[in-house]
Amino acid sequence: MKTISVHDAEGMILCHDITEIVRDKFKGRAFKKGHIVRKEDIPRLLDLGKEHLYVWELDENTLHENEAAIRLAKAASGPGIFLTEPVEGKVELKASTAGLLKINVDALEEINDVDEIVLASVHTNQLVPAGKTVAGCRVVPLVIAADKIRAVEGIGHKYTPVFEIKQLRAWKVSVVTTGSEVYHGRIQDQFGPVLDRKIAELGSVVLRRIYSDDNVLMISEAITKLIREGAEMVITTGGMSVDPDDVTPAGIRAAGGRIVTYGAPVLPGSMFMLAYMGDIPIMGLPGCVMYHRTTIFDLVAPRIFAGEEITRKDITRLAHGGLCTVCDPCRFPNCAFGKGI
Repeated sequence: MKTISVHDAEGMILCHDITEIVRDKFKGRAFKKGHIVRKEDIPRLLDLGKEHLYVWELDENTLHENEAAIRLAKAASGPGIFLTEPVEGKVELKASTAGLLKINVDALEEINDVDEIVLASVHTNQLVPAGKTVAGCRVVPLVIAADKIRAVEGIGHKYTPVFEIKQLRAWKVSVVTTGSEVYHGRIQDQFGPVLDRKIAELGSVVLRRIYSDDNVLMISEAITKLIREGAEMVITTGGMSVDPDDVTPAGIRAAGGRIVTYGAPVLPGSMFMLAYMGDIPIMGLPGCVMYHRTTIFDLVAPRIFAGEEITRKDITRLAHGGLCTVCDPCRFPNCAFGKGI
């Protein structure tokens, strides 16, 4: 900080607010701390009685908060992200397209370990609409050492990207609906309409549906048939519990599926099954998906529809935050469900 003549202040950064007082009319801030003095500001500053100003000194080793925030945001941004103009030293990262938000949480923590750096975000692995603010960043002081921003840029380069939006693609989805009561026409399929809606919301449609009795061979043959017909994803509904006649998991195994998990630390949705036949995902959905608004399906399916191959570790990580508290009204995904990390 130094004191200079107001006549020499163009381009300098004010260290403090400058107040204007008009008797019986106005008292308030005329210039804000951090304001960069322009040539046209000098006459008004003189009118306010300011012949000298306290200003910050900038050189190649220091950065103003606005420039620092822009560089910080750029270091963290990847595909599908755009930046706002800095406002009072803050820059926001927004989704330029709808899709699945991916955040490298390790990188996010490492960036925030740099002193005087702030980069705050929403949770990763959630669907976001275009225009949604996914993060905000700034530096704590008005002027920051350039080395700190260069350190952030190094982290961003190491983890590229820190933030990105993955677009969902349209899948050829087929469904095996199990259950003797539906197969024999004793009751109407209630699961199908719910699943059709959820899949449509993810940008795909159900191309083919096969109804199956509670029979391991019949379920296995249905899965195999759908894959031969070109299904890129198979979803089974019903028969996922431990009752003796709930044999859908056995049917998936009999079809040759490589089991990632049978069971998930998520409520509702603990009887979820995920398998792969080659690169074709097979999801076994428990009955809760039919009547609970938000379940394991809403946590896992968007990632699969975005092209990710889910591992067992991805499933076990859902345990922290895996209990839905059934809020009324439901605020998902703006809640803690599935957001343990």
